[in-house]
Amino acid sequence: MMPKQGQSVESCIISQWFKKKGDSVKAGEPLFSYETDKASFEEEAKADGVLLEIFYGEGDEVPVLCNVAVIGQVGESFEEFRPCGENAASAVEAAPAAAVALPSPTLPDAKIKASPRARAMAKKMGFNLENIKGTGPNGRIIARDVDNCRLSIVDCQLPLVNCQLSSDAECEVKKLTNIRKLIAKAMFESLQNSAQLTHHLSADVRKLLALREEFKRAHKADPNSPNITINDMVCWAVVRALEKHPDANSHFLGDSIKTFRKVHLALAVDTPRGLMVPVLRNADELSLKGLSNNLRSLADACRKGGVDPELLQSAAGSFTVSNLGAYGVEMFTPIINVPQVAILGVNTIIHRPADIGGGVIAFVPHIGLSLTYDHRAIDGGPATLFLKEIKTQIENFIYNA
Repeated sequence: MMPKQGQSVESCIISQWFKKKGDSVKAGEPLFSYETDKASFEEEAKADGVLLEIFYGEGDEVPVLCNVAVIGQVGESFEEFRPCGENAASAVEAAPAAAVALPSPTLPDAKIKASPRARAMAKKMGFNLENIKGTGPNGRIIARDVDNCRLSIVDCQLPLVNCQLSSDAECEVKKLTNIRKLIAKAMFESLQNSAQLTHHLSADVRKLLALREEFKRAHKADPNSPNITINDMVCWAVVRALEKHPDANSHFLGDSIKTFRKVHLALAVDTPRGLMVPVLRNADELSLKGLSNNLRSLADACRKGGVDPELLQSAAGSFTVSNLGAYGVEMFTPIINVPQVAILGVNTIIHRPADIGGGVIAFVPHIGLSLTYDHRAIDGGPATLFLKEIKTQIENFIYNA
């Protein structure tokens, strides 16, 4: 069966099979690898025998606790172990026409084999079933195929265009990785299902830069001393601001808003496998040193592939920070990790002219802050006050060791 990695994981994607149908296997041997939202695992054989059948291939998304394959002895029947989804699909396929609710036969795609749910989805989205490749039994179009089409760069409402290139050397076509598919789906659904708006502001970081130099000197003298970064201090300021503006520390649930009493801070981490957003729970209880150490540990776990899948669920966090300052980005529009209601984008530091008192204008280092919020949950006024509070916390930085 597809293992269940945490309470919130509903499905996983098979990334690679190490055995093929008909191979002999021994208990403890790796059978296949699979991925949750952004973490990868291997599943081992639970018994000795022969791999009689494989129900799902590489790239397939499989519900947790669903049968993936059967190990037994040569000649044994495995039909009773077929996944319920396959049995259900086959049953619908074999059912008399009168028993299946189909759209009007006058539709041009009425004769195309598709499940009732897939047909309804395609009709709602205005897609032409002729342009959707089916991956169900006997090439039947299922709901997943329609959803994948919606997320692809191909417009399923139009005939496919055969692009003629002068030379194959001018381009390269690569299949999306499983991680890229999941990220694409999450980002698309976030923008499609929320009312997102971004406010931009900058904060004077002279105090943070001075503290950073102190931390660097202390760490150089004593490696056990915390090497606290600008990002750590910005995250600290965000936590303090969320304590004063709990409306931003919430989930939008359609007809209700869940506001958290604790800050479960998510931090976007760039890894070789793709973007990961692990959650540091109860970040408000930590000292600056503890916050720094925990954020670094989470980021390392993501890059090594050993992070707890539960901590990668967007619902596990109450607010997210995404820092692109190291890349020199001056301003961007971060996308909310729904159901969270807001996300802070942190930009690079730029020197701007400012009045430093006594009628003196000088170039002062400022860090850019970009707050995207869900206007269904927060109005512009409260969102601006929250962003200004982050600025205040940065410019008047106070921390406990």
